[in-house]
Amino acid sequence: MTLPLLLSVPHAGVQVPDFLENRCVLSHHRIELAGDIGARAIFDLAGEVAAFVTTDVARAVLDVDRAEDDRGRDGVVKTHTGLADAVWSKPLSESLVQRLLREHHRPYHDVLTARAGRTALAIDCHTVAAVGPADGPDPGAERPMVCLGDGGGLCPADWMEALQSCFARQFQGRVSVDEPLGGGYVTRTHGNEMPWVQLEVSRSPEMNVSQKRGALLAALTEFCASRSW
Repeated sequence: MTLPLLLSVPHAGVQVPDFLENRCVLSHHRIELAGDIGARAIFDLAGEVAAFVTTDVARAVLDVDRAEDDRGRDGVVKTHTGLADAVWSKPLSESLVQRLLREHHRPYHDVLTARAGRTALAIDCHTVAAVGPADGPDPGAERPMVCLGDGGGLCPADWMEALQSCFARQFQGRVSVDEPLGGGYVTRTHGNEMPWVQLEVSRSPEMNVSQKRGALLAALTEFCASRSW
């Protein structure tokens, strides 16, 4: 059965666009560390859901989960990774930034908008550090195995309750709502088009990647079966 869901996976990519390869000073390993480690393996349910949207471009290069006008260090086009690694040999010109936005950022969001209303629910999927980083909202705190965020009411409350229950039955560990993460740019931008949820799965070793993928599919299947769509 195809689940009536749209999955967005914005931070699984590891590629640098050809026109910027000679500017990027990060090793492949550092690029991987700057993204959502394990996201591609956990969330690749393209054959199980009605719509699946992702990008091959690395988060260290372009973050589609940021607004176009977010030009800070951790903004739409990074100057440094979250581990304080410089990304570029020299600052990018505005024309290069605009090319990144035009060729990769806008198309991602155009696809999400075009698919609005064609599925019952959209989920923006991420993996997250098991312990809050120094620059996060919860520095040093152990994070739940799963955090669901509705961006301040972008998903019906009874759906959120059902999702929390389904994930709690399938995952080992605590499942929270809006704590410590309540929804990013993708969720908040497209949540006015249809119901959206942000999903954060901990990179805790308590479950391996295969177990997390299986638990995710089981939780989503159970949730969809409980709805009268």
